[in-house]
Amino acid sequence: MYQDNFEEDDLIAEVEFVEQEVYAKRSPTDDGFDTEGASVQSASTTQIPDGVRNFILHFYRNVMDNNVYELHNIYDHSFNKVTDKYYTKQAWPEAEIVSPLVNDDQVFLTLYRELYYRYIYSRMAPTLEQRFNSYENYCDLFNYILNSEGPVNLELPNQWLWDIIDEFIFQFQSFSNYRDHFANKSEQELSLLSENPQIWSCYSVLNVLYSFIQKSRIQEQLLVSKNGGDMMEAAGEYGSRPLYKMLGYFSIVGLLRVHCLLGDYMLALKMMDNIILNKKAMFARVTACHVTTYYYVGFAYMMMRRYADAVKSFSTILSFMQKTKQYHSRSYQSDQVSSKVDQMYALLAICITMSPTRLDEGIHSKLREKYGEKLIKMQKGDEAIPIFEEFFSRSCPKFISATNPDCKVVPERKLHQLNLNVFMSDIRNQIMLPTIRSFMKLYTSMDVDKLAKFLETDSEELKMQLLVYKQKSRQFKWTEGNLIEGEYQSTSDLDFCLKKDIIHIAEVKIGRRYGDWFLRNISRCEDLVATLENKA
Repeated sequence: MYQDNFEEDDLIAEVEFVEQEVYAKRSPTDDGFDTEGASVQSASTTQIPDGVRNFILHFYRNVMDNNVYELHNIYDHSFNKVTDKYYTKQAWPEAEIVSPLVNDDQVFLTLYRELYYRYIYSRMAPTLEQRFNSYENYCDLFNYILNSEGPVNLELPNQWLWDIIDEFIFQFQSFSNYRDHFANKSEQELSLLSENPQIWSCYSVLNVLYSFIQKSRIQEQLLVSKNGGDMMEAAGEYGSRPLYKMLGYFSIVGLLRVHCLLGDYMLALKMMDNIILNKKAMFARVTACHVTTYYYVGFAYMMMRRYADAVKSFSTILSFMQKTKQYHSRSYQSDQVSSKVDQMYALLAICITMSPTRLDEGIHSKLREKYGEKLIKMQKGDEAIPIFEEFFSRSCPKFISATNPDCKVVPERKLHQLNLNVFMSDIRNQIMLPTIRSFMKLYTSMDVDKLAKFLETDSEELKMQLLVYKQKSRQFKWTEGNLIEGEYQSTSDLDFCLKKDIIHIAEVKIGRRYGDWFLRNISRCEDLVATLENKA
């Protein structure tokens, strides 16, 4: 059995068997066998280190056998160990060099190229040619899965299937941002971009994601499950296969992300109609997918001014990650997940300022630890504007456009600035509300002129701000059903009414939840006892 800690010597017997099997199929008597070409390829394969060669053969063997358990170990652990040992400063061998080792198996080579280009994107600066080639490789992979006669005989671990969808969208996003900036591009590059508008087009990306959803009938399956039935009742020929089912499911999360990148937040949340956000959902099987789902749901709510729902989304996943962080630190994606968690803390700081509410004690402590001084400044009117801009710019996704720009006519599009301006327009409209709230919490009634003097403004302007406060304290908030549904509720812990020139103030008390506090401290006590016992 192949173990997590990759050892080259353990694979020798299996590698020799695979080599005999592979090269037996490539007999010189086969039609179309090119002796000269074969010798060139053989010379190329000798450039591959033995450890890498053995790994590729073992990898190929398990792909052929559809050994999902073993592929998970190979993909999640061994591939990264081999990368760190042999390819920290250079790319993996190209697929044409690896081809003789795997009997020119096009399915395996397509999967190998997916990893090959993903490595280039993560550790190097991809060239325009590599961006084009990666897109064509994804087209080959998706055409094979979607357009074959009947379901394909291929099984991959959930982690890899999520990463395929996630990386496909990331490379689309990266290409869109690359394409929209014309500076430092040669005439040849601009010409290639103009002549190939179909490469990484928004239409082609959306078409792939919707095709997976349709092929797998995942929406129908989720609807049946949501109503208490068995998903297999609506699965069909393709949806009953784990490959199609999970690719369809991850495509729903992918569309949530893409529509957020395009700025269509209503449609983004609409994609999640049949998915129930809880720990039992299928996205929770892959940590990166779990975090991504809550990040984009929370961001969509924030951009729709539903700050209370955004707070709930961010705090739910942050609390979960805080309680299970020891299980995620060993993953190769721990850095990516950690970065997304940091972004959500910054977005949570924005939302909690605009819609104050009681947070889980652990989340609140972490928030104060990370942004203590800035949280205080965010309560101080115009002084808070730069902090809101900083947090938004640091934590928002890199927005994209649905259309290709004409570099000869259209100036560079500053999509980030456009979205920042839209967001900040709402923030500026209510930037004084935290300050007004802080003064009103000190009184049960007070004169409008008195409060106006505290705020260094006139009474008429203050009355306008109080009306804004009253309006913003009622938000469209999710209670049940689909994510875009809800009802208007008061989200403020402070209520008031204005009679003539007197403000009457009443604090809406929210009962404290003691359960979390006791559970957290019991856990700390158990950890402390275990530490003392180990030292004894």
